[in-house]
Amino acid sequence: MKNNIFKWTLAMSTLVLTFSCSKKSDAKESRDMTTGDSAKTTAIKPTGTAPEWGKTMKPEMLAVIEKLGSYGDKPIETLTPQEARKNHTPTDAVMDLVKENNITMPAPKVDTTGTDIDVTGGKIHLRMYTPKSGNGPFPVIVYYHGGGFVIANLDVYNASAQGLAEQTGAIVVSVAYRQAPEHKFPTAHNDAFAAYEWVVKNAASIKGDPKKIAVAGESAGGNLAANVSIMARDKKIMLPLHQILVYPIAQSDMNTASYVKYANAKPLNKAMMAWFTKNYVNAMSEAKDPRISLVSADLKGLPPTTIITAEIDPLNQDGKMLAEKLTAAGVKVDSKDYTGVTHEFFGMAIIVPEAKQAQAYASEKLKAAFK
Repeated sequence: MKNNIFKWTLAMSTLVLTFSCSKKSDAKESRDMTTGDSAKTTAIKPTGTAPEWGKTMKPEMLAVIEKLGSYGDKPIETLTPQEARKNHTPTDAVMDLVKENNITMPAPKVDTTGTDIDVTGGKIHLRMYTPKSGNGPFPVIVYYHGGGFVIANLDVYNASAQGLAEQTGAIVVSVAYRQAPEHKFPTAHNDAFAAYEWVVKNAASIKGDPKKIAVAGESAGGNLAANVSIMARDKKIMLPLHQILVYPIAQSDMNTASYVKYANAKPLNKAMMAWFTKNYVNAMSEAKDPRISLVSADLKGLPPTTIITAEIDPLNQDGKMLAEKLTAAGVKVDSKDYTGVTHEFFGMAIIVPEAKQAQAYASEKLKAAFK
């Protein structure tokens, strides 16, 4: 199963789901992916032992990493961005394990639709997950996917967005911001804010409550979510009530303790981070821009923040450093570091127990904020 931004087909027994990002706003988008709410995790055992770089890895996490390695894809850092987007993803590995182990997919508790919005220089797609039960207005979470500003798409991170929607009873608006190298820094950052601004202005039209909006994101998306809060503060529009930052990119020093310890980790390693940075920025000096290196940004006056980190992850220290900087700036911060799991674990709730726990933790914080 290949990652394709235009069309993605998932075959599971008698279930086939097909999605096109160019659908009209009133068209239904069929979704059925891993969630942390109704999904019952089934113990899945790896075939081998944990690698040197991940000796503490939990069995279920290791099974996903083994499956990902079994595809034999070339390392992302050796490919062009266009080639890298065709590599298998951790989501592919999870879904193949689900199929091979006859795990029943829970029925979605959300309806999924899409719309395109205008942004400077083009259009971007928003996918909206709306609770099936209740009439609204619902709280809204604007969600930003990961992929180093270069790869991945809404499908790859579907499970995270759907899981948050189902567990919080909120609408999740997942943002397909434009990616590098076709669209260099700060395009993704500007698109991220444009999407948030659209939600603030149009929440009522999608059954959302314009007074109850939060932001969330993973990896590069965690960076974008934090930047959206900063831009909202600076532009004096409504601040998000809360921000969920899952293993965010938060600084540019690739010699931190976790970068050194997990330099060869999977699915994210040090070489990939350098590759992502090179492809997104116009010059490497831009990596120190406070929009990328959040630890150097003015963080005062930002909304209460929840930071989730994975132990076996080059970005582990990024999240912890950001938590310290936010706290020093007077921001209320809650954080949890999940042991035995890697980068990208958050969306794996149907297989990885720690992912189910992390989604529940994030959802509790969001529900409290919406109250």
